[in-house]
Amino acid sequence: MGESNEQPEISVVIPAYNEEENLPLLVPEIRHALDPLSRPYELIIVDDGSTDSTAEVLAQLAAADARLRPIYFDGNFGQSSAFDAGIRAARGSAVVLIDADLQNDPADIPKLLEKLDDFDAAVGWRKNRRDPWTKKLTSRFSNWVKNRATGDRIHDTGCSLKAFRAEAIRSVKLFDGMHRFLPTLLRLEGHTLTEVPVNHRPRRHGRSKYHLFNRAVRPTLDLLAVIWMRRRAFNYKTRQALAAAESVGEPPGPDEAGAPETAAAPPSGRPEEGRAVPRSAPETDPRQDEAAEADPSESAPENAQHRPAGNRRGGRGSGGRGDG
Repeated sequence: MGESNEQPEISVVIPAYNEEENLPLLVPEIRHALDPLSRPYELIIVDDGSTDSTAEVLAQLAAADARLRPIYFDGNFGQSSAFDAGIRAARGSAVVLIDADLQNDPADIPKLLEKLDDFDAAVGWRKNRRDPWTKKLTSRFSNWVKNRATGDRIHDTGCSLKAFRAEAIRSVKLFDGMHRFLPTLLRLEGHTLTEVPVNHRPRRHGRSKYHLFNRAVRPTLDLLAVIWMRRRAFNYKTRQALAAAESVGEPPGPDEAGAPETAAAPPSGRPEEGRAVPRSAPETDPRQDEAAEADPSESAPENAQHRPAGNRRGGRGSGGRGDG
């Protein structure tokens, strides 16, 4: 079923940890949602070090469908790592993220893909969540805090169901836990996104992998990192582009190669605007050169401090932007 050598247009990335009962149900649902689109696709399921029979189930599913490409982690590294590995392996021009617990509805994937005609990303919004009231309450509070801190207006930052243009999602540098802040990280890179209301279903098999620590403590620490990145992100604008070369196709001379294209000049004798001002070496007395060749120590200033090369301190570099 499917062609393994067919170039996919859509890549669906699915992290799985102890989802042996859900995967045999999820894969047919995704096929049912994507087959009518008549667009080639692939399923990348990342086994995040499962301790049940998820790896065996995944191998059986892959043997039956060449479009399914499994990735097996050597241990449990977390959802962000699984997403990152799947995104790197994706070959499609559109990348879809979805959980393996069947709470995300694959039938919503086509709606998200349609939005990629006008936006770089489409993120799911679970308007009617099928979770316990305690989980919904903590999620609403978490979304409010994240939006206040990041300046976003995302209703549901925790929804894993998302679709991206491949070049957009690959421009984001993911860290552990940062999948919760993908909308903010995308906007830091200058990408556009929209929200799409999606269906949400109760969990049918298995247990939730979230608890107080990874739902409250760690996201709070990650939020501080995102705030730092937003404040340190480059936000400069250029007023004027560099001047074009005077002669098209003629490379600059050796004296002009290191000079700025629009070097400043004194008020008197100002060159034409946009023309390069070549730098010339300072004139020296030939007798001083001869004396320096005869005795190099005489050409050095008296107060110069000679320090071994290994003891020299390099200057501090300019601060760069945070990893996106």
